[in-house]
Amino acid sequence: MTVTGLPFDDFRTLLKELPGPDTHALAAARARDRQLTKPPGALGRLEEIAMWLAAWSGRSPQVNRPLVAIFAGNHGVARHGITPYPPSVTQQMVENFAAGGAAINQICVTHDLGLKIFDLALDYPTGDITCEPALSERDCAATMAFGMEAIAGGTDLLCIGEMGIGNTTIAAAINLALYGGEAEDWVGPGTGSDGEMLKRKIEAVRTAVAFHRDHLSDPLEVLRRLGGREIAAMAGAILAARVERIPVLIDGYVATAAAAILKAANPSALDHCLIGHVSGEPGHLRAIDKLGKTPLLALGMRLGEGTGAALAAGIVKAAAACHAGMATFEQAGVTNSSTH
Repeated sequence: MTVTGLPFDDFRTLLKELPGPDTHALAAARARDRQLTKPPGALGRLEEIAMWLAAWSGRSPQVNRPLVAIFAGNHGVARHGITPYPPSVTQQMVENFAAGGAAINQICVTHDLGLKIFDLALDYPTGDITCEPALSERDCAATMAFGMEAIAGGTDLLCIGEMGIGNTTIAAAINLALYGGEAEDWVGPGTGSDGEMLKRKIEAVRTAVAFHRDHLSDPLEVLRRLGGREIAAMAGAILAARVERIPVLIDGYVATAAAAILKAANPSALDHCLIGHVSGEPGHLRAIDKLGKTPLLALGMRLGEGTGAALAAGIVKAAAACHAGMATFEQAGVTNSSTH
C-alpha cells in the first residue's frame, strides 16, 4: 500500500475502487448449470452459491484451498465486569487452537479447511471505549493492513472468525453506532453475561456510543473508536479478499460487525461475501438483515472461532462440487425437457 497523508487514506481509496463481479465467468457458469442433469433451480441455494463463486472468483465454481482465518484481540472495556471470563482466556484459547483442541479445529479437519490464527497484541488491550478511542488512526490502519495479509499464501475461499473476551460488547457498540436504536437492541449474553453483568454490558455500550457520538458519521472512525484489533483485522481481510477476487464467508455477530463497517463505507463492499450462519446472539439476525444478507445456517451456535463460517464452507464446497462434477444431459444420455 502506498503512503499518503493520513493512515486511512489508502483504505478510503480501496473502498471507492472495488472490483465488480466477473460477468463472463458468471455467464459461463449459468450456461453449464442449465445443462446439468436436474430440473432448473432444483438445488436451490446451492445453485446460487455456485453462481456467486463464479462471479467473485472469476472462474468456474471451485473450492480447492479454503482457509479459516481467526483473529484474536483483547479489549479495555472488559475492565467493567461485562463478561464472566477474564481477558487471559483469549490467549489460552489461542493456545488451544494451536494445539488442535478447539471446536474450530475439529470442523476444519472434517471439511478439509486450512486454519490460520492471528494473535493481535493480546498483552495490550485496546482503549476503554467508554472513555477513550479503542485505537489511534495509525494503529487501526496498521491492523487493517495486517489483516489484509491473511490471504498471503493463497486461498480461494476465506472464512472469517475471531476470538476476544469482551468483543460482543464491541460488536453491539458498532451496531448501535451504525444503525441506531437502543443499546438493549444490540446487547446479548455473549459468553454468558446475565443479571447485573448484562446490565453493566448494556450500560457500557450506551456510554461508549454517547461518548463518541460526535465522530460516528464516518465508518472508519466508528471502527477505530469503538472497534478492536480483531475487528480491524477482519475488515482488512475482507477488503483484501475483494481486491484479490476471493469469495468470503463471514462468521458470527462480531465478524458481522467488522463487515458492517465496510458496507457502511461502500454499499457494495460485501457483494463477495455470504453470512455463514445466524448465531444465538440476539442481535445477530438484526445485524444480518441490515446487511441485506440471508445466512446459510441457523444452528443456534454462539461460539465464535469461525465455527459457523467453517461449517458453511462445507456447503459451499458441495455447491462447487455439484456444479463441476454433475453430468450434463448430453453426457448422461438423459432427455432435457428444455429441448422438447
